[in-house]
Amino acid sequence: MFTSGYNPPMHDIPNRIADVLLEVEATLRVHGLWDSARPAGKALASTQPFCLDTLRFEQWLQWVFLPRMKHTLEHTRPLPEKSGIFVYAREYLGKNDPSTNNLLTLIKRFDDLISIQSGAARH
Repeated sequence: MFTSGYNPPMHDIPNRIADVLLEVEATLRVHGLWDSARPAGKALASTQPFCLDTLRFEQWLQWVFLPRMKHTLEHTRPLPEKSGIFVYAREYLGKNDPSTNNLLTLIKRFDDLISIQSGAARH
């Protein structure tokens, strides 16, 4: 469940997700994990989850995840029914590093918001 114990109203979830996305981008930038050069189209076209065969996880966040989620929110498209990004992120990212700890917290928050939204939509 949502780690803070606060269950946001359903109409507020897209706004909360947008805030998380902005914080993910800021965290990547502040900690020098934001790339200035776009990866080759072939790298972005990977069919592997998280483009794990062609991109670092941080690159996937920047070049695939953030743009897709921003597009979804800006065009009022349906949010995903579930998200399991945190599980992969926790395995990929090193622990006890302020930049990755913050990133993990944000990704967990994203997964939790998707879970809350999806659970409420079924009722």
